[in-house]
Amino acid sequence: MNKLITAPARLAQRMLPFRRQPKTSPALEALPFFAVPAHAIEVLRDSAAFRGELLRLIAQATRRIVIVTLYLQDDDGGREVLDALYAAKARHPALQVSLFVDWHRAQRGLIGKQKCAGNAGMYREYAARMGAGVDIYGVPVQGRELLGVLHLKGFVIDDDVLYSGASLNDVYLMRHGRYRLDRYHVLHHRGLADAMVAFVQRHFLGSDAVRLLNVADVPATRTLQPAIREFRQDLQRASYEVPCETLGPADVAVTPLPGFGRSDNALNEALLALLRGTRERVILLTPYFNLPRPVRLVLGQLLRRGCSIDIMVGDKTANDFYIPPGQPFKTIGLLPYLYENNLRRFARGHRAQIASGQLNVHLWRDGDNSYHLKGLFIDDDVAVLTGNNLNPRAWTLDLENGLVLRDPARLLHAKHQAEWAALKRHATRLSDYQALESPRHYPAVVRKQLKRLNRTRLDRLVNRLL
Repeated sequence: MNKLITAPARLAQRMLPFRRQPKTSPALEALPFFAVPAHAIEVLRDSAAFRGELLRLIAQATRRIVIVTLYLQDDDGGREVLDALYAAKARHPALQVSLFVDWHRAQRGLIGKQKCAGNAGMYREYAARMGAGVDIYGVPVQGRELLGVLHLKGFVIDDDVLYSGASLNDVYLMRHGRYRLDRYHVLHHRGLADAMVAFVQRHFLGSDAVRLLNVADVPATRTLQPAIREFRQDLQRASYEVPCETLGPADVAVTPLPGFGRSDNALNEALLALLRGTRERVILLTPYFNLPRPVRLVLGQLLRRGCSIDIMVGDKTANDFYIPPGQPFKTIGLLPYLYENNLRRFARGHRAQIASGQLNVHLWRDGDNSYHLKGLFIDDDVAVLTGNNLNPRAWTLDLENGLVLRDPARLLHAKHQAEWAALKRHATRLSDYQALESPRHYPAVVRKQLKRLNRTRLDRLVNRLL
């Protein structure tokens, strides 16, 4: 973060995206899908239920556990999951247990903390103490963490898919009284589970760039650079193997989609096509208000067409980078203020729609807990489950995925309505852009840093990369 602030302005110009014409999106009706019975799709109510379901599924596993997440932290929550994985392997020696985390994130400490071996040190300690059987791989999506990370999601346990944007640590698993709210869904479907595992086996295990982290001899990142370049090229062509099934009267069409890179990004194209096809209403969830330009343009078009839009975002105090007054300030603490400024500009530009009720911006806050929701509800028959933050970084740099749920019979409508109602319990509708804290009232250190960013136009680069 400090390096970004001191970088020359010309670097920002070089790294900002080119003005490209959007490509024509494929017809959504042509997307292949799994016909999943509606009763086989569950919505978990909170992070405590997520933790309980994850541990229950691990304890019952007999064939395979394949977990893909940004990180598994060296704390009580992470160790609880690791203990459960090793115990499951001990009960069933033939059980396949594989965990995939971001290569860079696993080998550093927390931002602003003392330099250390990171979570990989815990992985190696467990392997030395507990023995082999739990394979933990690092996935280097880019050569450097700043330029992109593994943001693919999915916990496949036997024939169940537990899908959430959450990673694995104390706060995501609601340990010690605090939580970071995400969305949590369970889909009981063997075909979908097989497809998600096959993607990992084909593209991750088939790459020389993806290496075990819980072994003594872990190669340096610099030695993997040629393999990482090949890996990126493969990811840009990657897709899930999805059949062309027939949708029954009690089924929901579920399509898994990967997303990587600025062009030919299947997930991005599907998200834009879904938004453009809105008939009446969109609900958009994002933890960091920093929408990609194509998404902002489509939302503007929907408002002009008369569609209703609800956006839920965390209050800046519910951001995981927020530093409360009185605590030592670190540069990373600027991010919640940058996102709030983005929201303020957006709300000011659409103040007429906010006043009329056509546009509703909901700010989520619940004590000292944090907010990490992402996804879409469109009309009453489409939902998107994803780890995609709907920001420029997710749009172009990180490896993402999502599940598109098309529900023409509205079989999931009651579950989605209940989920939305539960989310709104801790949210307040923004009445006007002036209801947000004015930058003039920010702490002095924040005002000073923001002024430096604005003067060099580096705020645009920061928004793109973080």
